[in-house]
Amino acid sequence: MNQPVINPIEPVIVIKDLYKSFEDLAVLKGVNLTVYKGENLVVLGKSGSGKSVLIKIIVGLLKPDNGEVSVLGQQVDKISENELNELRLRIGFSFQSSALYDSMSVRQNLEFPLIMNRKNLSKKDISEAVVEVLDAVGLENKMNEMPADLSGGQRKRIGIARTLILRPEIMLYDEPTAGLDPITSFEINKLIKQVQKQYNTSSIIITHDLTCAKATGDRVAMFVKGKFTRIGDFATVFDTTDVHVKGFYDYNFIQ
Repeated sequence: MNQPVINPIEPVIVIKDLYKSFEDLAVLKGVNLTVYKGENLVVLGKSGSGKSVLIKIIVGLLKPDNGEVSVLGQQVDKISENELNELRLRIGFSFQSSALYDSMSVRQNLEFPLIMNRKNLSKKDISEAVVEVLDAVGLENKMNEMPADLSGGQRKRIGIARTLILRPEIMLYDEPTAGLDPITSFEINKLIKQVQKQYNTSSIIITHDLTCAKATGDRVAMFVKGKFTRIGDFATVFDTTDVHVKGFYDYNFIQ
């Protein structure tokens, strides 16, 4: 399998001096971040720190109070609704809950995004795309099963496959290992790296799981009190006396 090709001079997401408040609650307080083509960047931070708000601004679900967010060369809050919808098709979102339709089989769950968004594809094209992404996540034998018959790890994999089927340039993972046992978490971490290599995606991975962060991230960004305080490789970020960062490590990390 090819190694991921990271281009440190080609940014796909650029965030500058980003601020967002909800009434009197300041959530984002001058966020700056760049994600480069082909890299996995992990965002770490406590619950309620603003990580999800940041993701919603990146995909245009929330507007910033101040600052700029550029995704694939487009300033998200300045483009039209049609342009935003087109941009979102280039961004894949892997939900914490997997967000599968319970009334649809695995095959139907995977076909649905293509039927809705790729009107020019034939039935053969759709069938081949389903087989390809199921093979990529190692679940080609689950095509005709229902989501209720899958394990938590298998649902995560199918959720990632459904995201991949539109061939996104950017992947956003929301707590990909939450609620999973250590062995299944290891498999999901391995899959995230595999997706990066096979599809040359650029990714933001939001997680509390430091084992996930260490296994999947080319860089780690530590979110403290509304902004990123440390960004770098895993070892560099946690080589600090900062009590907020050190405390997060000591509380969360499992050797």
